[in-house]
Amino acid sequence: MSTISTSTDNKGTKGTNRLREAFFAFLIWREQHIKEKTFVLALALIVGIFTGLAAIALKWLIHYISEVLTAGINLESGNYIYILLPAVGVILTALYVRYIVRDNISHGVTRVLYAISQNKSRLKRHNVYTSVLASSVTIGFGGSVGAEGPIVYTGAAIGSNLGRLFRMSPRILMILVGCGAAAGIAGIFKAPIAGMLFTLEVLMLDLTAVSVMPLLIASITSTTLAYMYTGYEFEFFFAQTENFYTSRIPYVILLGIVSGFISLYFTRVMNMMESFFGRFKNRWLKTLVGCLILSGLVFIFPPLYGEGYGSIVSLLNGDTSAIVNGSFFYGDRNQVGMLALFIGLVIATKAFATSATNGAGGVGGTFAPSLYVGCLTGFLFAFIVNNFGLNIVELSNKNFALMGMAGVMSGVMHAPLMAIFLTAELTGGYDLFLPLLIVSTISFGTIKIFEPYSIYTMRLAKRGELLTHHKDKAVLTLLKINNVIETDFIPVYPDMTLKDMVDTIARSKRNLFPVLNENHELIGVVLLDEIRNIMFRPDLYRRMKVNTFMSVPPAKIDVGANMDSVMKTFDSTGAWNLPVVENGKYVGFVSKSKIFNSYRRVLRHYCDD
Repeated sequence: MSTISTSTDNKGTKGTNRLREAFFAFLIWREQHIKEKTFVLALALIVGIFTGLAAIALKWLIHYISEVLTAGINLESGNYIYILLPAVGVILTALYVRYIVRDNISHGVTRVLYAISQNKSRLKRHNVYTSVLASSVTIGFGGSVGAEGPIVYTGAAIGSNLGRLFRMSPRILMILVGCGAAAGIAGIFKAPIAGMLFTLEVLMLDLTAVSVMPLLIASITSTTLAYMYTGYEFEFFFAQTENFYTSRIPYVILLGIVSGFISLYFTRVMNMMESFFGRFKNRWLKTLVGCLILSGLVFIFPPLYGEGYGSIVSLLNGDTSAIVNGSFFYGDRNQVGMLALFIGLVIATKAFATSATNGAGGVGGTFAPSLYVGCLTGFLFAFIVNNFGLNIVELSNKNFALMGMAGVMSGVMHAPLMAIFLTAELTGGYDLFLPLLIVSTISFGTIKIFEPYSIYTMRLAKRGELLTHHKDKAVLTLLKINNVIETDFIPVYPDMTLKDMVDTIARSKRNLFPVLNENHELIGVVLLDEIRNIMFRPDLYRRMKVNTFMSVPPAKIDVGANMDSVMKTFDSTGAWNLPVVENGKYVGFVSKSKIFNSYRRVLRHYCDD
């Protein structure tokens, strides 16, 4: 039996080796016969196919789980099952992430941004599927988050791992990560233009001759698969029965301002709640608190259950009854004041529900919540104007609900173009393109006054790890200080004599010497130019010690500093070399010349389009 088993293992090993050799032979053949730009288009097509299938699978899983769990729920009155389901989903997700995935997969879009900026566009293999499984459970059980962040993470991981499989350069990996992200948005929403614009505005990839075609191919491919599977209807059915007239433009401008402030509120609450959950040291206590907040809010306000897309569809078609169904406000749905109050409370609490879902251990994004809040904001704006005597002309509730979607999304994501096209592609509301442009632009301009970064980028921006459209800053972000530290400097010590110093100079190839104490901490530097006038005086060799002629460096660079701050330090001090320390201990030196050489290399590597 052992002989048979050994023989089988040998055959399997030989077969694997043959496959590996054949693959390497293909890579060599490809480099010789297929241009890189052409091969990237083929890879973009493959990324679009796999990401489109992942988007279909994610939507199916969410809907299947939700339908199974809510099949027997009566929506005509408050139902206590809303207390249980979201908490169960979050707990299951937390267990899956902690004991099976064993990696943090929350904040998918931010992690994609980090991979692009700091990790050479490399994402782990498990990210290809783990976010899909985790978010489907979270949302299917009623977590108040969206599926778009996880599918962006999944698509980006598909692009990254496919590019690494074919040994593509970091510059191409970045494009393939963008293709996966674009395909994720395009597939989940059936919105190819919005998918591409998401990559350009949110992930901040440059639109170049090399990147535009792969992004389009991936987005179109993923959208085509979505249409083939789900049909040709728009994601949110919207029939425009009320025309838009220019006399409504003042109200549209006002809605843009309101949407900007709602976006600011949403962003600030999300950040506040993230800091709140970050203070918990015990994971299970954090999960318990998050589940209590989520379940309580969903029980009081059933529209917070799940993605909330059903409520969006209802409002876009003029049906307000679905908003109050299942809540304690059900019997008051025809009272104008009570309905306005209820919708206002849902808008105010959505950010808390979303934060609680993610903070407790669920996996989901803020895309759908921002769409949801935007739809309610636009509807409530028109509803109040029409019913409280503030209107000169009658406003269409559903038209303004559509505009609100674009406005809040533009503000939260800091992506006005994506918000405009996504709203139009989601609903088919192209006849409202002008007001969509107005609301989206004004909302973006309003929040930009208070928040320079989007909800996705602010975490990285604070740490100086954000890749931007600014070419110089982008290249500096891609540079790592560890790659430019020079360590071939011979250290000296404060009690060494001038004779010892001269002997050290004779052995060194540098003209700069760090002065260290017994704990290897940097206490000064010795510059050859500054002691040249005394180093040839033997009468001083025994009398003078290093601590008498060393000098204090103009600044010290922390080993964790980002390159942008390093260059600012060089500019402010006028130095050409600066010491690098870690917790006060000497590490090495960094020089302008080394940074400039690395800068030119990275610039050619990433920006040769």
